[in-house]
Parts: sequence; C-alpha cells; structure tokens
Amino acid sequence: MSGRAPIVTSIVVDFDGTICEQDVSEELLQAFAPAAWWDIDLEFRRGEIGSRECLTRQAALLSGTRDELLRFAVDRYPIEPSFAPFVEWARESGIEPVVASDGMGFYVEPMLRTAGVDGLRVLTNEPLPGGPATGFRFGNAHPECVGCGTCKMQIVQRSRANGPVAFVGEGHTDRYGALFADVVFAKKHLPEICRADGVPFIAWETFDDVRDSLESLREVPGPVAPSRCPGWTIP
Repeated sequence: MSGRAPIVTSIVVDFDGTICEQDVSEELLQAFAPAAWWDIDLEFRRGEIGSRECLTRQAALLSGTRDELLRFAVDRYPIEPSFAPFVEWARESGIEPVVASDGMGFYVEPMLRTAGVDGLRVLTNEPLPGGPATGFRFGNAHPECVGCGTCKMQIVQRSRANGPVAFVGEGHTDRYGALFADVVFAKKHLPEICRADGVPFIAWETFDDVRDSLESLREVPGPVAPSRCPGWTIP
C-alpha cells in the first residue's frame, strides 16, 4: 500500500455486466421469459420508460420460482476474477467499495458470497416475497423520482459526503451514476453514453485496470452534475 492518500474515498460499482461479465437479469429473462421481454427493453433503451417500469414489466413475464432462478444464476455466472483482489486492495487503501445494481437484485449477494466476497454494502432492488414476478420493493429509489429502481445518482451523491467518488460501470442504467461521480470508468455501452453527456471517462476491461488508474491518478475530473438528473420522472 502506498503512503499517498487515496484519490477517492469510495468506489460505486455496477453489478450486471461489470462485477459479473454477463447481465444476469437479462440471462434470466432469456431463459425463463417469453421473447416479449426484449420489446420492453427496447422501450427503455429508447428512453420511453424508466428502468423501474422496465424491470417490473419484464420480471412479471418470468416463470420459475425464486430458488430456481437463483440456482441458475449462481451455478452459471461467476463474477469477474479480478474483483475480489480489487475489493481487498480498496479496503487496504482506505477506500469503501459499494455495489449499486438496478437489476433484479436477489442474486447479487449470493453470487458475491460464492466468490468469497463478503461484507460489501450492496444497494439494489428487492423482489417481494413471492419472487421477482410479483414485483419489487424499491428501497434504494429516489424519494420523489420514479424513473429508476435503484437511484445511482443518489448513491453517488451520498458517498461524496465523505470525499471524491469513482464510478465503475458499463451500461444504460449507469448513466446517472456517471453524471455525478468524480471519476468514471466505462466500457461496453457506457463510453458512448458518457460522450453524449460530456462525461470524461477512463476505459477499462478488468478491475486491475481500475486499480492501476486510481493508483496513478493525481487529480479527478469532478462530476458533470447537471442541476437536474435527465432521468427525472415524477408520478
């Protein structure tokens, strides 16, 4: 560990497509739902609906019990091998890693435990007792906006109370976290989204890349932080 103070005090990390290379929610939909789930996804990608409505409508199409869905996820999809050592490095460096997921949520902590990663703060959506097909409790949503299920903007903003925040992600649900973070790591779909929003970003492939970049950074760009989140939606 370097004697230099860390450039950030917390790292907010997406799960689907980021900590796990696959988007587990999409894999479950492909395996357990009719093809109509993709039409709903396209509505979300076109900006016609928010991620909360998208998730609720897609999950309602699922067959199978929660246990069956969980076994499918845990048995088939490992997390990215460099994530566990990255978490260890972050903790040793005085940086808090936080997992922020706007997916179905119920598989995140079991998949992390299976990989030997324990004790992380995980902020995500929680299916109701009947399973994801019956709906969700959105305990990490914005108190007014109904656009997202888990508000990554709010998670980043709260983390910034302790100092600069890094955000690591890859997809459409990461847009609002990236807008409000001090430094952004982006791959897959997120670089194009960041360019459109004017958000500086660092390309990455593994968490070793994120670690190397954070160790070498001497300053952070700071958040774009529009006065109002572009995904703002009220009932």
